Amino acid sequence: MYRGRLERDLSLWVGKGLLGQETAGALLAEYDSRPASFSLGRVLMALAAVLLAAAILLVVASNWEAIPRLIRVGVILALIWVVHLAAARMLARGASAAASGLLIIGAMSFGGAISLVGQMYHLSGDEQTVMYLWFAIATISAILFRSGAVAVVAGFLSWASFAVYLENYDTHWIGFDPWMAPVMAAIVIGLVRYTGAERARHLAYLLLIGWLAWLYTLYEEIAVALAFAIGGMAAFVLTALPTRSVASLVRSAGAAPAFYSFLVAAIGFLLLHIEIEDGWPLVVLGVATLAASVLAIALHGRDNGAVRYLAYTTFAAEMLYLASVTVGSILGTSSLFLFSGLVVALVAWIVIRLERRFSANAQGERA
Repeated sequence: MYRGRLERDLSLWVGKGLLGQETAGALLAEYDSRPASFSLGRVLMALAAVLLAAAILLVVASNWEAIPRLIRVGVILALIWVVHLAAARMLARGASAAASGLLIIGAMSFGGAISLVGQMYHLSGDEQTVMYLWFAIATISAILFRSGAVAVVAGFLSWASFAVYLENYDTHWIGFDPWMAPVMAAIVIGLVRYTGAERARHLAYLLLIGWLAWLYTLYEEIAVALAFAIGGMAAFVLTALPTRSVASLVRSAGAAPAFYSFLVAAIGFLLLHIEIEDGWPLVVLGVATLAASVLAIALHGRDNGAVRYLAYTTFAAEMLYLASVTVGSILGTSSLFLFSGLVVALVAWIVIRLERRFSANAQGERA
């Protein structure tokens, strides 16, 4: 998809005389020489590693009653050492796909080793501690081998750890453990930036959103929903600031920060609609939701397709909802749409002024 757009743009620039034909061909050849972001072989290798790791975990779960304890521990430890040494050798030879598969097996085997030792020697502890230790070992492995595959494993383990907590404590807030979900999400984001596993960042962002949604189920108050809406929009606007430090950080993280911050705001607006059902507060909320959608399109709609479509969906859903709740009065519906149109026009005017100011500042810096 991107290659097709690049080829069309290069042809357009050549046609306008902005770029030479040889330069355009060289640019396209350089892009084609890059390693593909999707490789079927890598995917199949990762799936094979997951299946083999699952087989190892199932064997461990059987407890190997007929085999002496010392031999069982020795076998699992030998397996961990063998796969990691083999992964190091594969990396040295440039076989990154095979190395990733071996590292996945190694990371999963660590969990099996922890469980095996615990069940054999009846060590004190709980599932939560096992998940923390497993996540920590996977993190260390991802850092030592700079492995994006193991970073993905760590991302899934962070989800599993949070799920274990919710199951063990019946979704209640107990002690310090609930804070581990955002802490692990931050660690996964750090691993993503270190290892280059760009897609794994979504696991961290979704974990944070799931954690925030769980917080709302604990309190179910308007203040919490309002905090989601305001905090999400504040973070979203922050991603659009032209300051060098923020802009460089956002560009390096791709489209995810803007999309997920606006998603949090949209969830906040949805929760507020659940809490507020009629009267002027509903009108104000509806206008604020429409204005937030327009602002999202104005700030990131051109370059961020995910934000653009989410904003379109939010705007359309809000208009349909407001029309449905005010359908009893044509005059009321007309007044609502008129007021909404004026507010959206005001937001558009403010955004245009800001865009002009940002553009003037950027031109001044280049000069």
